[in-house]
Amino acid sequence: MALVATSRSAPRPKAIMALGDAAILVEFSDTLDFAINDLIQRLAHRLRARQVAWIRDIVPALASLAIHFDPDLVDALDADPLVRALIESCLAEAASPTAGLGRTIEVPICYDPSFALDLEDICERVHLAPEEVTALHAASGFRVLMVGFAPGHPYLGGLDPRLAVPRRATPRSRMPRGAVAIANAQCVVYPYEIPGGWSVIGRTPLRVFDAAREAPSLFAPADKVRFVPIDRAQYDAIAMREGTG
Repeated sequence: MALVATSRSAPRPKAIMALGDAAILVEFSDTLDFAINDLIQRLAHRLRARQVAWIRDIVPALASLAIHFDPDLVDALDADPLVRALIESCLAEAASPTAGLGRTIEVPICYDPSFALDLEDICERVHLAPEEVTALHAASGFRVLMVGFAPGHPYLGGLDPRLAVPRRATPRSRMPRGAVAIANAQCVVYPYEIPGGWSVIGRTPLRVFDAAREAPSLFAPADKVRFVPIDRAQYDAIAMREGTG
């Protein structure tokens, strides 16, 4: 998918198709359009509010929405027209703002050189000093576009366009847990050690994903995220409390 921010009025699904034998994918775009993603979040909220008995899960993504259904309650052939009717009835509601959609999460971040593995390279690419880069990152108004790729792995939109850098030519085989990284118009937070090709700008000491928690993922789609700079001593103190040191 091309990660390009565009704008469009009154978006409609471009395709509704089977996703296996127990899910249907509602696709709105093949590019990242922040207005469409916002509508998808509101559409997901409206669908959940319906509490439809045969729907198991509703999963919003960057430019699409997956609706997982219970095949014991509805036949796969019947699910398609039912989903189409649901989408059509909810779209009008989703077109208007939804109060209280998403939380506001403050995420401590340490830009210490030992954590900001690619800060020097980012600075060279955007022609800004390190303190300017970190200030722009912390001042960006982020929103969770989706959680995916790996459990608890958030994709955040809203990165200051002056910090837009391409993905690294050579991905890392292991990104540190809590690494905060940027690419193009987005930011991600690695929930644990997994491969990644984004440029690391800092690290958070928070436990981003914990399967033992009632809500395993720290982030959820539509959450607003604010990064709060901390120094190394503050990082170590929080990491000790969180057990992420």
